[in-house]
Amino acid sequence: MNVFKEKILLITGGTGSFGNAVLNRFVDSDLKEIRIFSRDEKKQDDLRKRINNPKVKFFLGDVRDYRSVENVVRGVDYIFHAAALKQVPSCEFFPIEAVKTNVLGTENVLEAAVFNKVKKVVVLSTDKAVYPINSMGISKAMMEKVMVAKSRNSLETVLCGTRYGNVMASRGSVIPLFIEQIKADKDLTITNPAMTRFMMTLDDAVDLVLFAFEKGNSGDMFVQKAPAATIEVLAKAMIEMYNAKSEVKIIGTRHGEKLYESLLTKEEMIKAEDLNEYYRIPADNRDLNYNSYFSEGNPDMLKVEDYHSHNTEQLDIDGMKKLLLKLDIIQDDMKK
Repeated sequence: MNVFKEKILLITGGTGSFGNAVLNRFVDSDLKEIRIFSRDEKKQDDLRKRINNPKVKFFLGDVRDYRSVENVVRGVDYIFHAAALKQVPSCEFFPIEAVKTNVLGTENVLEAAVFNKVKKVVVLSTDKAVYPINSMGISKAMMEKVMVAKSRNSLETVLCGTRYGNVMASRGSVIPLFIEQIKADKDLTITNPAMTRFMMTLDDAVDLVLFAFEKGNSGDMFVQKAPAATIEVLAKAMIEMYNAKSEVKIIGTRHGEKLYESLLTKEEMIKAEDLNEYYRIPADNRDLNYNSYFSEGNPDMLKVEDYHSHNTEQLDIDGMKKLLLKLDIIQDDMKK
């Protein structure tokens, strides 16, 4: 993209799976500088050694601390905001920590971006923010609301967001666990065989963010249309790929888990713009005139349903294998 030429990009939470994928894509681009902002010095040091490129600058700090955020944002042209607490069980036991990072931390990033006249910010959300039942999802839903609210008054800074499903083999996801269990000749533990999840690769996640960056207006949310699979199909596909003797063991649903995930609510589906591989959801820019909320109904609401991992394209075992083979972690094991 020519728009990146000689510009400075900041990635918050940049030592995570998404940050690594963005770096792999852009380290040799025309960007003048890529700033990595995170709180883990060990991960920063590991990434610094792996990338070994003077274009990539590392900043130690926490999105919870406005001063450290404001410091790293100075002079930045664009921001991909990926810093978050993402583990459902952890957030369920420590919900205030999820609020501090996912909600207040995002407010700090957006506030600093607007103050420093950053051109565009893309925040990363999750399917768990749709009809949330767990602390992580609730905090991400609030993060989205913060972004949309800020977008109404950010005249010089475009604020938009992305929402995506399960990113395969990302930090804390089930695929690395399954690989570990297979290699240890253990059974693969699943919580509910009928549970479905959207399936996206890290490259898909980066593509979605770049699409939002290119097409987004202030307050927009973008969703990629993605296939889904049951956790049982995923487990059996991996057992076959590794020619393992492992069995599937059902251990029961964890704290805050859903049977399926939604990427768009019914209300969003009515106003969503279909862009082939993506949906664009414009911001609700109604004002505080409450009369219209109660007097103006929408008869189309009865004709649609939310877009979720039960009603999207369903992968069988062979389809799941093809998608798994796109992952570096799987490709490396297959070569061995």
